[in-house]
Amino acid sequence: MRICVVGTGYVGLVSGSCLADVGNSVCCVDKDEKKVAALKEHRIPIYEPGLEEVVKRNEEERRLSFTTSLAEGLRDAEIVFITVDTPPGGDGRADLTNVLAVAAEIGSLLDHPAIVVTKSTVPVGTTMKVKRAISDGLAKRGLDSEELLAVASNPEFLKEGDAVADFMKPDRVVVGVERDDVGKRLHELYMPLMRRSDRFMQMSVPSAELAKYAANAMLATRISFMNEMARLCEEVGADIGDIRRSLGSDPRIGPDFLYSGLGYGGSCFPKDTKAVIGLGRENGFDLTVIKAADAANDSQREWFWKKIEAHFSVAGGLKDKLIGVWGLAFKANTDDVRFAPSLYLIERLIAAGARVSAFDPVAMETGKAALGHNASKVRWARSSYDALEGASALVVCTEWREFRSPDLGKIKSMMKELAIFDGRNLYDPNFVRSAGFTYTGVGR
Repeated sequence: MRICVVGTGYVGLVSGSCLADVGNSVCCVDKDEKKVAALKEHRIPIYEPGLEEVVKRNEEERRLSFTTSLAEGLRDAEIVFITVDTPPGGDGRADLTNVLAVAAEIGSLLDHPAIVVTKSTVPVGTTMKVKRAISDGLAKRGLDSEELLAVASNPEFLKEGDAVADFMKPDRVVVGVERDDVGKRLHELYMPLMRRSDRFMQMSVPSAELAKYAANAMLATRISFMNEMARLCEEVGADIGDIRRSLGSDPRIGPDFLYSGLGYGGSCFPKDTKAVIGLGRENGFDLTVIKAADAANDSQREWFWKKIEAHFSVAGGLKDKLIGVWGLAFKANTDDVRFAPSLYLIERLIAAGARVSAFDPVAMETGKAALGHNASKVRWARSSYDALEGASALVVCTEWREFRSPDLGKIKSMMKELAIFDGRNLYDPNFVRSAGFTYTGVGR
């Protein structure tokens, strides 16, 4: 099929590249000229394992192309995916400015029948707004939207760090349509990814739009629940690791998303929980469970910060102390630092007068950009161990594999004071303490 993908962010680039990899002809459109130029040279603007190889392979095979011209992208396209970002507005609801701007431009250009699919994470009702915006543009040009336009909702369920595998082997493909023939066409598009088992789920447009928010709100709630359990564990002398194993063995619950830590971050959970809360408020419904999960997440990093602050309060405070930070990305295998707990802790450390030395395997540049003026106050280390030379504490913020089995003897010889704040519960507390360190984890 001939596909147009509007937006080359995380969702658009992964979706477009993977659709090309199963034989479709895909043109990705982005208004950012520098990004498009880089993609044409196989330079990927995000870190996602395996993505660079997929992009390069399909560009070389001429199944995948990039342009800044929407008119070029729409030419002969049978299916058009809108994948531009929907950042949170001031009230927490998704800002649809970019989505509706694309829809209006499609309406000014489309001249042949096409299915326009909203793949961006959007609140219920957005796909119909997209339809109206395109239809208005077609009407101004004297064209019949009934003949040219069909719309659908197709939310993505990609995990950062494993997005290529998620797309190529989806656990479900959710599609919301108004007409069965549109659903059939999209089913044909996705069937090459589901040869062993058909996991295509056709439903109404509102159901599909809400499905993504429901999934992210549920997962966010599990994480916040475990973080609250971790706090309770510390009060009553229990261990959150034991609680996790017990819960995970219950088939009604399962083992996933039961790890406690510094709270969730990234591009989805913080934004989507607030968006669905706003959606409820807009419809006169108070989503108390999701609101509680959101509030618990916001308080989790502050709770962990208080642990660091309390430790140093007995030694004259944090002023002029060097603190090594391992990990900037909100999770391993990505360079995404949006809403990352590491940034919050670094900013609190700087405000307290501490000196910070930070290292991340791939997220150094995105971390610098996100910290803004505070970036100049951080020493950007060459390696994980370099970050600890003369440090009074190590704060672990991301569960990168290379952080999981550190040389404690080497660390001990490098640090000025021996304190480890394990925000991801990577280490055995007894083993770390037996090596002479003060150890602080989450719920242990």
